[in-house]
Amino acid sequence: MVHWGFIGCGAVTEKKSGPAFSKVEGSDVVAVMRRDGQKAEDYARRHGIGKWYDNADDLIHDPAVNAVYVATPPGSHLEYAVAAMRAGKPVYLEKPMAASYEECLQINRISQETGVPCFVAYYRRTLPYFLRVKQLIDDGLLGDISTVQIRFAIPPYKEDYNRESLPWRLKKEIAGAGYFYDLASHQLDLLDYLFGEITDVSGFTNNVAGLYEVEDSLAAAFRFNSGMVGSGSWSFVAPQNSRTDLIDITGTKGSLTFSTFDFSPIQLGTAGGIQEFREENPENIQYYLVESIVNYLNGYGAIPVSTAISATRANWVMDRILGKII
Repeated sequence: MVHWGFIGCGAVTEKKSGPAFSKVEGSDVVAVMRRDGQKAEDYARRHGIGKWYDNADDLIHDPAVNAVYVATPPGSHLEYAVAAMRAGKPVYLEKPMAASYEECLQINRISQETGVPCFVAYYRRTLPYFLRVKQLIDDGLLGDISTVQIRFAIPPYKEDYNRESLPWRLKKEIAGAGYFYDLASHQLDLLDYLFGEITDVSGFTNNVAGLYEVEDSLAAAFRFNSGMVGSGSWSFVAPQNSRTDLIDITGTKGSLTFSTFDFSPIQLGTAGGIQEFREENPENIQYYLVESIVNYLNGYGAIPVSTAISATRANWVMDRILGKII
């Protein structure tokens, strides 16, 4: 039985992830932690969890906790992951894995030294929508893949205009970068899952609107280990009431278009015309990945598809695009 402790119990844990840990067979949540103890207590009471803490070390060293879910901003992932693994407790980290590629390497090193596994919440690898995309590619319906292109543009959130109280995702010391780190990490990890490792990448960044210090516009070109090439563009200052969330795959026999966040119908274009595919998400969107991790930790499942090793590659690509590493 996997008895989870949550470090961080904010918005992401309310529906997207938290309930899944109790719904999955062989798993429960025995404690939660938040620096604001009153908020931790409120979360615990509302979700029927017996213990709450305002100190992470107390939760990590609680003998009733044998696995730790870290649902805090990326800037604290390294600290909490290392402490949990040194205590012998497997870790499930929210994405992105850490605030930099170098911090990911440190987490992997401790995991290897201690023999304690670490997983990362790139749950799209387990969702029926993206498994359908993978199936269509693997079935050869596109022929030989020539290119893949990410196109993403959203307008600023209203909070982005308040320089005195910006969202944590726009604070580099907490988030690692801006919205790019938070959102593009899903897209780049997904491409890694579909096509394998990206081994060469270059990028450009800009701050067009000047609403905050981190980048708001980016473009990149990349090449996979197979030799296939791709590109991406991201804007977080698009016009109001406009949104682009598309990944386009072009092959010698057909094309495929789908979204990362909107879950718009998957469109397959071939000589026979255009087909659309729709898939339903689970109520708690991280359910299938959490289930696979629980099964693995309980000794009767395969290695989950999103590990700290695979997640590190997304950080490497992002840090290359951002110019954080050469």
